[in-house]
Amino acid sequence: MFVGVDIGTSSSKGVLVRPDGTVVARSVRKHGVSTPQPGWVEHDAERVWWAEFEAIIRELLDAADGATLDALAVSGIGPCLLPADGAGKPLRPAILYGVDTRATAEIAELNREFGAEAVLTRGGSPLTTQAVGPKLRWLARNEPQVAARTAMLLMASSFLVHRLTGRYVLDHQSASQCVPIYDMRQRDWALDWAAAVAPGLKLPELAWPTEVVGRVSAAAASATGLPAGLPVTTGTIDAWAEAASVGVRAPGDAMIMYGTTMFLVQVLTEPRPHPGLWLTCGTWPGTYTSAAGMATSGAVTDWLRKLVGGDFTDLVTEAAEVPAGSRGLLALPYFAGERTPLFDPDARGIVAGLTLGHGRAELYRAVLEGIAYGVRHNLEAMTAAGGQARRLVAVGGGTKGGLWTQIVSDVTGLPQQLPADTVGACLGDALLAATAVGVDTAGWNPVIGVVEPDPERGALYAAYYRRYRELYESTANITHFLAAQQRAGHAAATDRYGWPDL
Repeated sequence: MFVGVDIGTSSSKGVLVRPDGTVVARSVRKHGVSTPQPGWVEHDAERVWWAEFEAIIRELLDAADGATLDALAVSGIGPCLLPADGAGKPLRPAILYGVDTRATAEIAELNREFGAEAVLTRGGSPLTTQAVGPKLRWLARNEPQVAARTAMLLMASSFLVHRLTGRYVLDHQSASQCVPIYDMRQRDWALDWAAAVAPGLKLPELAWPTEVVGRVSAAAASATGLPAGLPVTTGTIDAWAEAASVGVRAPGDAMIMYGTTMFLVQVLTEPRPHPGLWLTCGTWPGTYTSAAGMATSGAVTDWLRKLVGGDFTDLVTEAAEVPAGSRGLLALPYFAGERTPLFDPDARGIVAGLTLGHGRAELYRAVLEGIAYGVRHNLEAMTAAGGQARRLVAVGGGTKGGLWTQIVSDVTGLPQQLPADTVGACLGDALLAATAVGVDTAGWNPVIGVVEPDPERGALYAAYYRRYRELYESTANITHFLAAQQRAGHAAATDRYGWPDL
């Protein structure tokens, strides 16, 4: 059997899988994020990543009933920055991916230092809040004592791999998001730029997610119950493992992940940089991917659910009775800024067109539609970059219920394939573990349904989409002013009341 474990933004999941792809057991642990200041989003690696990994493994082993384990793979949110000492001990909470926007000043500084065009050409992606490089410089500037003790740059997957095997290694896909310290075309660290961004930091070895890089040590076996000597693969970032779980590996294949944030991954045959997207190395050796990510999706629907009351089942049922267009409402889902293709951390959420006649059903549908407009915006950017999606596969918790996926297909005009299992990245991890030891995974997780777009609703949504684009452009100055006021208000409150130590 094969074990896959993924550390997500709001939960950790694990699966135990037979060689034919049958999921034997599942385990889930819920958690949150820490937001000690506006724009900061963090995880405690020991209490969240490692403790939940241990708990999930022990639960899966109980279900294994003595069956032989053949390999293990892990994935996690990323790209992240977890500074660790020479023994792999975390020195502070992990700074998460693009939802953490603290390093905007460093982004501008590094663009001036290296040149924005040179960064895009060499690194494949623009410098944004998703990039690790600016966060490394932020650490050196704002927490110099931590930076001075940092001997390892770890992410969720590489932290677990190091804890399990002792290897300090990172997969090429994750490393390619460490802009500007990775050279996309050379598929190696850009050591000259790395020396300028994080002088003295030893960078991890590089490998592909399908490679076995170590075996479970005796100490890790004692801590987790895993058998000593179990092969462990390199690991990768969760969205790419999730794409693997649904067979997204051929050029033109694309995945749309409905989760806390919305994420899209499309396979390319060659590197095609675009200023509004992330270009990365792929999961499979020699491949590339174009990636897009919205700062929020499920996070906004959950915020609204808590605000108006009720559960998701009720809200989906009510929203399904509302006609397309939400009776004249238009929402910008930028509640935590926006990542691709805007790269605007100061964007903010807006609901336009509200009247006294609107209720929670219209609001909920408007939010779903607003996120769908964001998906279309990103897909158009991918097409502009020369990566036309020929097959779109939907995954994640947001695929349940049918309404959200139908809205996205109606807005984009594209059908979406639905796989048999949408458990997510942990299934992809098990697939990568099986691949690494030579198992044929061609029959894993077949497609069982297709969401077809409705042309009539699509024509209405096309008009709304144009206004969606206009609404952001016409309100950006206002939302940027409000974002500055929010930061100033937090600073004043911090000065007056203090802020708890992490």
